[in-house]
Amino acid sequence: MISIDSISQGLVIDHIKAGKAMEIYKHLNLGSVDCPVAIIKNVKSSKYGKKDIIKIEGDIHVDYDVLGYVDPNITVNIVKGEKIVDKVTLNLPDTLADVIKCKNPRCITSSETDIKHVFKLANKESGSYRCVYCQQEA
Repeated sequence: MISIDSISQGLVIDHIKAGKAMEIYKHLNLGSVDCPVAIIKNVKSSKYGKKDIIKIEGDIHVDYDVLGYVDPNITVNIVKGEKIVDKVTLNLPDTLADVIKCKNPRCITSSETDIKHVFKLANKESGSYRCVYCQQEA
């Protein structure tokens, strides 16, 4: 059994669908932060079978919309003084900006590089998003 120490201040991103931790790591650009980050993959979970966990030591802001998009079942535990002081549950965000890119070569975002890639939640049950400019499904 691997033992990962507790953190004194920071975030514990928990209940990540197994195999999705690296996607979150990339989306949140955690490779460029100046604080310790631990990724724990394939942890036994009574609820999900297996899950991933990310622990971030330090005062850092993360984009909850990105986390909700990757996996709306994620919980974010905010830790201070080695105790969980708040727990954030996530949902699929209604709007995503510059998280996913439009695949339509005719979309305005393909030719105008300064325009944000904005997607709206099209179907909550399937978790599908559509580009606000051309309606292409993500």
